[in-house]
Amino acid sequence: MTPLSERFRDWMARHDDPEDPATPAATVLVLRDSGDGPEVLMVQRNSKGAFASNWVFPGGKVDAEDFDATNDIEAASRRAAAREAAEETDVLIESTALVPFSHWMPPPVVPRRFSTWFYATEVPAGTDGHVTIDGGEIVDHLWVTPSDALAKHAAGEVELVPPTWVTLRHLHGHPSTADLLHAIALREPRFYVTRRIAVDPPTVAWHGDAGYDTGDASLPGPRHRLVMDPRGWHFEQPD
Repeated sequence: MTPLSERFRDWMARHDDPEDPATPAATVLVLRDSGDGPEVLMVQRNSKGAFASNWVFPGGKVDAEDFDATNDIEAASRRAAAREAAEETDVLIESTALVPFSHWMPPPVVPRRFSTWFYATEVPAGTDGHVTIDGGEIVDHLWVTPSDALAKHAAGEVELVPPTWVTLRHLHGHPSTADLLHAIALREPRFYVTRRIAVDPPTVAWHGDAGYDTGDASLPGPRHRLVMDPRGWHFEQPD
């Protein structure tokens, strides 16, 4: 199997713009068990800057301090995810304990693009999920099951961006944090480059969708898309 860092470099060489590269970033799905199954830590950003007022997972840009002598971007992304979790929520996690989940890039037309690694890990033992936020960049937090988070979004109680919504959908349906992390570890991380293929209702697609390359949502064939209908978002993916 091709090492993850090498696979990632090959992917970015094909899909990023060398003249205007996306900003490296990382986020972490901090998980814990509850009576209703795994819960994930989500935070609400303030009303300014990127992802204003949206509910996201703790994370942020990869800084120069996150790199070591190897200059490996995937390893630096792990350290950034752990650092941002500590800065934003006071949850201390080890970068070596992070399980790669996915990687996301927005459409090329987006003016401020982030190349974001998503990692997963269990909340450190003995912390009981204690969270402290600064009330500045982060204004609120929530421990929530993926299904409840999606229900809150459907009810208009929380704002989500497509990568967060799709991630929550993929987290749904596991009986425990250990089972979920085991399932994540068994699969290769999925890489996503989002493209908009329709405006009414807004629809975005990823590799494997029949309309992905042409931008024609009506083409027959396999589906790998999120239809953001105001009446309720709907995800379609290959079997």
